[in-house]
Amino acid sequence: MRVLHVTDCYLPRLGGIEVHLHDLVTRQREAGLDARVVTVTPQTPDTEEDDDWVVRVGGGSELAALIDSWRPDVVHVHVSVFSPFATQAARRACRSGLPTLVTVHSMWSRLGPLPAVARTLLALDRWPMVWSAVSDAAARPLREMLGPDTDVAVLPNAVDPARWTARSVRSGTDPVTLVSVMRFTRTKRALPLARMLRAVREAVPAETPIRAVVVGDGPQHEAFTRYVRRHGMADWVDLPGRLDRSEVRDRLDRADCFVAPAELESFGIAALEARAVGLPVVASAHAGVGEFVRHGREGLLARDDVAMVAAISRMVTDRGLREAIAAHNAGTPVEHDWAAAGARTDELYLRAARLAGAVRRRTAPRLVTT
Repeated sequence: MRVLHVTDCYLPRLGGIEVHLHDLVTRQREAGLDARVVTVTPQTPDTEEDDDWVVRVGGGSELAALIDSWRPDVVHVHVSVFSPFATQAARRACRSGLPTLVTVHSMWSRLGPLPAVARTLLALDRWPMVWSAVSDAAARPLREMLGPDTDVAVLPNAVDPARWTARSVRSGTDPVTLVSVMRFTRTKRALPLARMLRAVREAVPAETPIRAVVVGDGPQHEAFTRYVRRHGMADWVDLPGRLDRSEVRDRLDRADCFVAPAELESFGIAALEARAVGLPVVASAHAGVGEFVRHGREGLLARDDVAMVAAISRMVTDRGLREAIAAHNAGTPVEHDWAAAGARTDELYLRAARLAGAVRRRTAPRLVTT
């Protein structure tokens, strides 16, 4: 089977779509599929050479030529909030009669009239393609936009359990170590995290030592660093920058709790990796992290920043709760692995093929006999 994945965003840019798509295609190719990625994200001179299945193009005309010449069996389109290249690919694939699956990797809520305008202008709900989102939280605003006649499936992200095997539960370790892995952006709520960490330090008794490690890079990294220095937090807040996966794993192994502050997090791969390692997770109740974190079981979910500060503080001071959740997470395998994700993806490809076939049958010219 030939599967063409189309995305505006891809490596070396780092984010949920980029990491998930690389892993998805790698596993599809290992399973025998001829899966490829086409993107408008340019390569950078300081990064590794592309895999031979990655095609970087300049725009829609090159994409159209690629679709027409390669003629994939399925076009899998990956979109964020604003994805003009991927949207163009979806339209081209539908018009060509190709089975098309669209996966939305972002939360289409709090966008004002933008989704409704897009639906009206592009007639998205009338395109013959299958819609999906990476969590039920991400699917809800999409269902509202597309209307009751359009089904939106949930196609979650996944992790490799072998890479993120649960470590032994830590006990009696000082200081209690909080860890976050994120892009330092407004959407990921980097600066609110800095303010929440300061509030936690003020709420927790002074004799209780705390350490925080915030991994990642991005446009708000410098502002975060300035905040930490200005408020005297540099002696307990560590900002190591962008790390590779083995280094991230090492930081998770040495932590006691993972903090995910984003409210518009459509899924949360970093949080799922931490959960797989065995860490308790504190996250927003509005985010897609709720797909794999239940309040009081795998972690704590908070409705706002005040509640999140309280939840983090509780995780720091309540050793019994922290260790009970860690033991549960370490002893309970994650459900969102690549075997489940692969089976669900194949199911939606088949659904897209059936839909495309039904459209071709409806629009095929009929022979008139006398």
